[in-house]
Amino acid sequence: MVLRLFRKLMPRDERFVERFCRHSAIVVQGAEEFRKILSGTDYEAHCQELFRLEDAADDITKETVHAVHRSFITPFDRSEVLELISTLDDVIDIMKDAAKRMGLYKVAFTPEMIGMADCAIRASTAIRDAMPALNAIGRNEAVFAAMQQKVRAAESEADELLQRGLKTLFAGSDSAGDKLIGERVYELIEAVVDRCEDVTDVIAGIVVEHV
Repeated sequence: MVLRLFRKLMPRDERFVERFCRHSAIVVQGAEEFRKILSGTDYEAHCQELFRLEDAADDITKETVHAVHRSFITPFDRSEVLELISTLDDVIDIMKDAAKRMGLYKVAFTPEMIGMADCAIRASTAIRDAMPALNAIGRNEAVFAAMQQKVRAAESEADELLQRGLKTLFAGSDSAGDKLIGERVYELIEAVVDRCEDVTDVIAGIVVEHV
């Protein structure tokens, strides 16, 4: 009883899940802008919007980190809160990095590259849609299992597209330098989907601890 009263009197910030929801929604918007970059039109405009979204995501990340240090009670372990927001931020960070490098490489985007970007949209959307369930982890185990299945399916499809694209790339008549650049672009796009899978791994760990 005393401990319960003590916890009620301590500073409490219950908006952590709301921050995760806002951040994951921005990641989806970022993935959509990233996909538009690969469409080959208005590169500068789509990059500018992606970079704006990345800044907004950074603001939420900083807000979350500060809230962790201000709050006595968090929805789950502090280290898990920090790991989840950091891993979410990595997704949009890698999009920004990939977009910058694509502007330098100036390659022609292949159907496989565009398909991989579509996989990133699907994976990030699945994560965003599952985020509200963090408010009641014990009752939403099935929600997180479905999310993980969707993200893994997107990641598996992206891997298949990667292999197909690389096979076509290395079978072509491009120079060794062009092939190296093409391979690098494939790897950058793949990394975006991989970061989405990293987010699901963090959430899976949180679910295990709280179910």
